[in-house]
Amino acid sequence: QVQLVESGGGLVQPGGSLRLSCAASVSMFTINVMGWYRQAPGKERESVARITRGGTIYYADSVKGRFTISRDNAKNTAYLQMNSLKPEDTAVYYCNAEKPSGTYWGQGTQVTVSS
Repeated sequence: QVQLVESGGGLVQPGGSLRLSCAASVSMFTINVMGWYRQAPGKERESVARITRGGTIYYADSVKGRFTISRDNAKNTAYLQMNSLKPEDTAVYYCNAEKPSGTYWGQGTQVTVSS
């Protein structure tokens, strides 16, 4: 079992920044892929960014150039730095971990971009 705890969400004005954190209960070296997903009201959950154990990174086209995913193996924590936020970024953001034993999700953190 893997427990993931997200933090860092909140209310921010358009153009602002937030940094989300995802603390894992296991060593990051045992996790193949860490990812951030989001789900807006009335929409399906979508992938935002993913980082493999080897450091390969993928971004959704909608966030390229604005969001940065990273992982600190020493702290067993993944991050999502979000800059130039837009109202359409408003969603619940979920942390995700993929291991050979399965896929695990955090409880989600709300991000609201509004003036």
